[in-house]
Amino acid sequence: MNSLQESARRLIFNHKELLKKAGLIVSEPELKQCSFEIDIKRGKDKAKVLVYFGKKGIKTIVQGDKDSKLFKEINEFFFGKELFDSKPEELDEPDDYIGIDESGKGDYFGPLVIAGVYLDSKSKDKLKGLGVKDSKLLSDPNVHKIASEIRNAINGKYDIIPISPEKYNQLYLKIKNVNKLLGWGHAKVIENILGKVNAIVAISDKFADESLIKDSLQSKGKNITLHQKTKAERYTAVAAASILARDKFAEWFIQQEKKFKLYLPKGSSTIVEESAKEIKKKYGDEFLEKLVKLHFKTTKKIATT
Repeated sequence: MNSLQESARRLIFNHKELLKKAGLIVSEPELKQCSFEIDIKRGKDKAKVLVYFGKKGIKTIVQGDKDSKLFKEINEFFFGKELFDSKPEELDEPDDYIGIDESGKGDYFGPLVIAGVYLDSKSKDKLKGLGVKDSKLLSDPNVHKIASEIRNAINGKYDIIPISPEKYNQLYLKIKNVNKLLGWGHAKVIENILGKVNAIVAISDKFADESLIKDSLQSKGKNITLHQKTKAERYTAVAAASILARDKFAEWFIQQEKKFKLYLPKGSSTIVEESAKEIKKKYGDEFLEKLVKLHFKTTKKIATT
């Protein structure tokens, strides 16, 4: 998979998560000849979102009945207004704040990584000069390069929490909810950064009710003002956090593939399912459980193999 195709894959998974958060039924992404596709349903209404990749770059297209309410709402979501909101409240980027984002939530193999970056006016200009933007729009080599530059530019004012598949599965058994687990991780990152800097504002991508983060905050974070925003990667610190999280996520794959001489695909596609079947068949359940997030539907699909 080349870097352009990988960026398109990450973008379609991001589209899927955002549409699911809006209460829509969304299929797993499928790889076609020059695109990734997802089907969206609400009642009897149907639509399709495609992310094309090719010589002209990456492009998102919505297909369906142009007169249907669902088509118009999805089209506005990607190219105009926010889905189901007439005019969402906009937030100007603060002068100093903590940005938080995660990587690996939708991937069967690999860890869940949550990262946070503290930004002030000086470091903001530095990061923008490095080309910091949503990590889904960057190739893995560029992510790795920019992640190193981010760490050098912000003088330790960041935090990364990689939750290995084994630890993730243990936490999920206790918490039994991915969003609650994310809320705990986001809160932990905020607390860790507040041990290094004084900040009063934090911004994260909107994945659920903000109480999931606030309820997990401890003494340092109780007074912080938290903003959860759709497409929060437009804020520099959140974009930087997304790069640090994805770099650590990709690093896990490199290490495990080198250690076990295995190919571990990202995402949750049929390719992932087939790879998991092969690993399960060759090495057994106990070995596979150290590499995957067990609550995914993929686990049930391969249970009889």
